[in-house]
Amino acid sequence: MESGEILVDVSGDIATVTFNRPEVRNAITYGMWRHIPHIVSSLEADERVRVAVIRGAGEKAFIAGADISQFEEVRSDMERAQVYNEATIVAMRSLWNCKKPLLAMIHGYCMGGGCVIAMACDLRIGAANARFGIPAAKLGLPYSREAARYLVSAVGPAHAKLLLFTGRVIDASEAKGMGLLNMVVPEESLEQTTYEIARTIASNAPLSVQACKLIINSCLLDPEERNLGELEEAIRRCFDSKDYKEGVRAFMEKRAPRFEGR
Repeated sequence: MESGEILVDVSGDIATVTFNRPEVRNAITYGMWRHIPHIVSSLEADERVRVAVIRGAGEKAFIAGADISQFEEVRSDMERAQVYNEATIVAMRSLWNCKKPLLAMIHGYCMGGGCVIAMACDLRIGAANARFGIPAAKLGLPYSREAARYLVSAVGPAHAKLLLFTGRVIDASEAKGMGLLNMVVPEESLEQTTYEIARTIASNAPLSVQACKLIINSCLLDPEERNLGELEEAIRRCFDSKDYKEGVRAFMEKRAPRFEGR
């Protein structure tokens, strides 16, 4: 990955992760896919961070998909394609399993791999100019089970088939109707709205938010994939936390709670 292709900035308790290739609508290179898990690990390790916003640089796109100009090199045959696909799967899983909530702030084009990254986030806020499409069938590419799981969890099997079979581009209104977006806002309000939601989440008890994410995501796994011990531990940590006591005390005293994440 070239230096500066993914930027991370932390302001207070909110991190911003920016895909930074605006000259090619933030198309994702193989190196960027490989770097995503490292970024997620750094967010999880940073005690300042409670929420992260994922966005694209420039005015034209969130992420316009994978960098197809690399395909003749990195996906030229089955062996290389498997290596490439493994990198995308590891990246997707790292986002999906990130202990901290991730918000996708989407404007302009959100295509292919960009859709996958958005779907691996917890919430998706879109500008009215957002456009979505998954052109795998137009490129002769398969769609991984991992990516299909995220897509189906967001829009359901019928809409997932419509998007994948046709490869057509949909607007923000249709994306919200499918469940691909949580909300649509005017383009000029996108940043303000997204960061207001991020601040609201950051103000809540971190252990509670993390437990909710873990529990909800586990509902989408096959039964044999669920780690019930991990779920029980997350619930126990909430009840044993100082934040639980603080939350109850603040409610009784009719004041805003001061959560510490412990």
